[in-house]
Amino acid sequence: MSVTSEPKLISGNANMPLATAIARRMSMHRGVSVGLVDARVERFNDGEIFVEVFENVRGEDMFIIQPTSNPANDNLMELLIMSDALRRSSAARITAVIPYFGYARQDRRSKARTPISAKLVANMLVEAGIERVLTMDLHAAQIQGFFDIPVDNLYASPVFALDIMKQFKSGMDDVMIVSPDVGGVARARELAKRINAPLAIVDKRREKAGEVAEMTIIGDVTGKKCIIVDDMCDTAGTLCKAAEVLIDNGASEVHAYTTHGVMSGPAVDRITNSVLKSMVITDTIAPTEAVRATPNIRIIPTAPVFAQAILNIWNGTSVSSLFDTPTLEPVYEGQFGN
Repeated sequence: MSVTSEPKLISGNANMPLATAIARRMSMHRGVSVGLVDARVERFNDGEIFVEVFENVRGEDMFIIQPTSNPANDNLMELLIMSDALRRSSAARITAVIPYFGYARQDRRSKARTPISAKLVANMLVEAGIERVLTMDLHAAQIQGFFDIPVDNLYASPVFALDIMKQFKSGMDDVMIVSPDVGGVARARELAKRINAPLAIVDKRREKAGEVAEMTIIGDVTGKKCIIVDDMCDTAGTLCKAAEVLIDNGASEVHAYTTHGVMSGPAVDRITNSVLKSMVITDTIAPTEAVRATPNIRIIPTAPVFAQAILNIWNGTSVSSLFDTPTLEPVYEGQFGN
């Protein structure tokens, strides 16, 4: 049991702006200053990672904020070494706040003689001393079962629903939610239900990874403002092609809402030159300057929901209450304009 009167936050180098925003948001909620624990996370000349914590954390309830995004291996090792440092410093409990959970796409054996890397990462996190995980929109929900510790998986769809109802409030009757593949239907259906909108599906066939051979639309999108919903955007090839197919099938305009903006390789150029009228991502992964400068990309903050979730974990209250609009709306008050 923690003996501290406040939760303690510490961050690696993966997404310092998000960690700072979470601390600032928690300060607003608590009415006292909640800062990041003073520490250094740096590298030796050969690339080895070194962590030193400058504050006393004995008996404290510690929250490490560190998405395992690109460079995934470096950021994962930072997280593991920070946890080990805190455990050896007698922290009472260590919670890993992993806004973007890397290696989540390797959640099963897709072919013979391939790893289940997500399970390996789960084992490493537990072995490093982490006692709880807080994340957002896991690529595969079953990854929660890879852990023998509590895992709280937040969802971006309640936040997206609030934003959509603000952005499209004058034309909600024409809005249609679109899943970019059959595997994402549950996610898209949940959002469609929240905003009382119809659902369409893009059925795609891949010839090899990263390339899409053929796409078919299931549902009538004629005259609709289509909103493609997905958990991540990597190279944006599938997303941009799906948008073109929707326009070809009669959609009046196409938008996209994606939780994790991985944005590898040609992603920014593809989105800039695509038929997408707008794309919304969150800041679970620190956006690059190129992403920030792209006119049709908008970034929604996740600090409000993560700050509240951390406080709920610390207080021992419900995290799943943040899935409900009446609970979430005050958390995001003033975030989405008029």
